[in-house]
Amino acid sequence: MPNFTILLPPAEGKQDGGNPFAPDMFDYRTSNTFNYFHQLNPERRKLIDHLQSVIKGGEHDLEALFGVKDDNLEKAIQDNLNIYKAPLISALDRYSPGVMYQAMDFPGLPTGAQRRLLEEGIIFSGIFGLLRPDDLIPMYKLKMDANLPGIGKISAFWREGVSKALNDTVTGRFVWNFLPGVHEDAWKNEVTYEAMVKVKFFKRIRKSGELQAVTHGVKPLRGKLVNYIVKETIEDLEMLLEWKHPDGYRMDESLSSFDEDTRIHELVMVKRG
Repeated sequence: MPNFTILLPPAEGKQDGGNPFAPDMFDYRTSNTFNYFHQLNPERRKLIDHLQSVIKGGEHDLEALFGVKDDNLEKAIQDNLNIYKAPLISALDRYSPGVMYQAMDFPGLPTGAQRRLLEEGIIFSGIFGLLRPDDLIPMYKLKMDANLPGIGKISAFWREGVSKALNDTVTGRFVWNFLPGVHEDAWKNEVTYEAMVKVKFFKRIRKSGELQAVTHGVKPLRGKLVNYIVKETIEDLEMLLEWKHPDGYRMDESLSSFDEDTRIHELVMVKRG
């Protein structure tokens, strides 16, 4: 059995539609097969109910809340008002337009690797807190760093429930952390895992030898690494020493580091420019 966990952000772009006959993930009677972190259901309902009341109240700046305007704002409003009755698809399918998820290439993975991603992946979500990739979810829009009137920062709202659930889930495991800082804000890390890896990508300028951090286009780089992790069941860093990323990056041991207190590996991957 694999002993790793992969922490993933959601995707900003989402796939519309779904299956109107899929089981309701908000129903407490629903099998956990469709709702792995069912202990978060009360908080999910509280957040959704309050979000809908804010929208219906008409007293707040919804452009600022959702970060969009015009037609996109109207769509965000309707999607959030329809959450309880909207058709559902898996989180993996819902987030499939995202560039990181495209780079993971779930459809192209071998069956065993697909199963490992579904069983070992955990997705952070502004509306749902934590999800497994095959949890069924509706269309919605709410970022983890949104400030919801009457509740405050969404990451702070989720911190207690997410932290307990996640710290329990990753106990003794090898964790790959691909979360942006805004999603990490929802997690009070109690270092229950065996070790955790965070990955940074750099390009080395050929003439000067200077290292330049990759900031634009890093999401697909992470997605391709996730693809390799689930294909090869990577539970330590030894297997990365000889691996070449599809885009030419290699692990640099001399630049990578390990913090004994947090048990966090800062893995540096470098490509010559």
